[in-house]
Amino acid sequence: MHSSEYFYQEYPCSYNAPLNCDRPFQTAQEIKGARFCLECGFPATLPQEAEIKGNWGTYQVNTFLGVRGNGRLYAGIQVKDQQPVIIKEYLLPSHCFNEKETLERKETFKRVGGVSLADSRTPNFRLVNTWEAIADEKGERCYLITKGTEASQTLAQYLTQHGAMTAPQVREVLNQALQTLEFLHSQKLRFPSNQVQQGLAHGNLSLDSILIQVENNQQYIYFDDLAIWENVFIPPSIPQPAPSKREQDLEALGLVAFYLWVGRTTNYSNQPLDPRENEHWPNIDHDLKKFIYRLLRLENPFFSAEAARQALLQLPQENLLATSLSPLPTSQEQDKGLRTKLVWLGILAFLLLGGGILFYLWQRHQPEDNSKYITWFGLVRNFSEVNNVPSGKFTYTGEKDGTWSFILKQQVDNNSLEELLTNPKPEVKAEFTYEPVSSVDIDNLTQPIEEVTIGKKDFAITSLVDKITDKLEQTAVVNDGLLVYVAFNKKDSNLANALGGKITLEQLRQIYTGKITNWQQINSNLPNLDVKAFAPTEPEAIQKFQEIVLKNDAQDKALFAAKIEKLDTTKTQNQIRKEILEGRNTGIIGFGIIGKTWAQCTGYPLAIVDNNKPASQPLFQRREHRPINTSDDLCQHDNYFFDVNAFQSYPLRYPIFVVYPKDKSRQSSGSTFAEILTTRQGQCLLSKVGLIPLQPIPDDINSYACKSVP
Repeated sequence: MHSSEYFYQEYPCSYNAPLNCDRPFQTAQEIKGARFCLECGFPATLPQEAEIKGNWGTYQVNTFLGVRGNGRLYAGIQVKDQQPVIIKEYLLPSHCFNEKETLERKETFKRVGGVSLADSRTPNFRLVNTWEAIADEKGERCYLITKGTEASQTLAQYLTQHGAMTAPQVREVLNQALQTLEFLHSQKLRFPSNQVQQGLAHGNLSLDSILIQVENNQQYIYFDDLAIWENVFIPPSIPQPAPSKREQDLEALGLVAFYLWVGRTTNYSNQPLDPRENEHWPNIDHDLKKFIYRLLRLENPFFSAEAARQALLQLPQENLLATSLSPLPTSQEQDKGLRTKLVWLGILAFLLLGGGILFYLWQRHQPEDNSKYITWFGLVRNFSEVNNVPSGKFTYTGEKDGTWSFILKQQVDNNSLEELLTNPKPEVKAEFTYEPVSSVDIDNLTQPIEEVTIGKKDFAITSLVDKITDKLEQTAVVNDGLLVYVAFNKKDSNLANALGGKITLEQLRQIYTGKITNWQQINSNLPNLDVKAFAPTEPEAIQKFQEIVLKNDAQDKALFAAKIEKLDTTKTQNQIRKEILEGRNTGIIGFGIIGKTWAQCTGYPLAIVDNNKPASQPLFQRREHRPINTSDDLCQHDNYFFDVNAFQSYPLRYPIFVVYPKDKSRQSSGSTFAEILTTRQGQCLLSKVGLIPLQPIPDDINSYACKSVP
């Protein structure tokens, strides 16, 4: 198998991995109709609502889902009947494929892109159902349309979110996977060209090509991304793989099972785990271990998927008691007595072990262990359950270039947040319209609150409440904060590494008042680089930085205003990319609101040290539930999240408030809107657009993007 990370080296991507880089997606978001990445010219992602015409229908793109295997995934619909589909986009970029190669691969893809049973029966062997293979005649893209599998995720994603599987779970994965391989290897299959073939090797089995669907505590396995069409898009500069063999499928499945059971694919030095090393294996279910050894061809390999599955079904069930205790008999009577004693000892051991397990499970489910979720479960579930919502049209406000103005434009479930919050409870006909205002003085951002005070607006949303009068109420509805970032290039040594992934508030103060101008002034071991400090353009972000870092010191604020260039966060990140692309070591440092700074991989978000307190890094690696470090691949955005508890002690954190009149004669639209935002539904929506909820959200809900909350 080939990793797509090494594809398309002909494009000068900052991360040397154009397919996995986030810049093509950002380009498509920032520039309507953009076809190529602004940085390196690699094909941009498809825009929302793009239409793809095939022989069996027209398909519309809804949401970019990310990269899997050798292509990019999108959720979409079949336009005619609105059926959900998954669109996998494969690329044949001109820098990597010449005209002849492009034409040949398009024709091959149309012939082999998808399989079905030759006798036209509905397949029931857990292959993702492919609908149509489409080649863009004039462009450099191909598309595979498959049935939408809404609740599915790859096994790699499952591991990231849930960790290692138990031995019985691994056995069930193997049972279903071997059943599918048995079918795939032996049945007559038909390709889109109508060619029929007796059996086919998958050739590309991995944690990323096997999907898992969990329904009613049952897990279902599906195969996708067969090598016969995935390998069509391996660039000619990469060594082409040999034809797939069926025994290789068994070996690949053995490696998948090993990873699932261990719960990771690499050691702590980021090297691939070797199943030959005994210390990596769990010390349970030795029969399963021996079975996986046979799949891996490390001993007595299986000759077919059918033989492997039969052997799996005949494996003894995992035994909690040791089975190797067999005493040497001295006489029949002694042997009988000894066996009786062993039986009673075994029963006693089982009771003790069972009691211990029950006690452990009981402890795990006690209220004190789940206390961090008590607040969550006490919240109103969704908008429709909020009582006493006044009907009518209400106008609220915030700073024009502030956080709220930015996050309202972000997309959630195919709608902007603003659309979702305009009429949150339709049956009441309450309409909330946002009209931002601009404060004249950047050091005195009081215009939104002033609009509420004089009655022009019903309420305001702001993080700046230090100057509100006693005529107004304030209710915290969500948390925001600032991230400080420096250039981060995973290919080379970088500033983030040299800093140990952290910086102190005092160092920030000196940098942003011009007192530190070279990185070696912090530490002689740092690179001899000029400090290039940028501030964002959002006035709220600047005022919070001045408040927290500069302590509102008049002299420091004057130096900050005189010496620090203000630049939009995206432009600062583009400048970092440009300097990396030109091969320069860059000394750029910037800060910005979380919504604009966390889901990118150009700048590394530094942990913040406040005096003698430990460094605080609120961005966590999901799988190991630990703070990120400079060896992590931040381009894999789904692998990271903000830990709500850790965020409470983050020095650059601050709440966002709804501010509304105390006067009861003015309708209580502000307090009601605050109630709406602090429902489970509201907190989920806000967490999706780059804000931090007020309370931890349980993993089973957070893992599915709050899917259980409508």
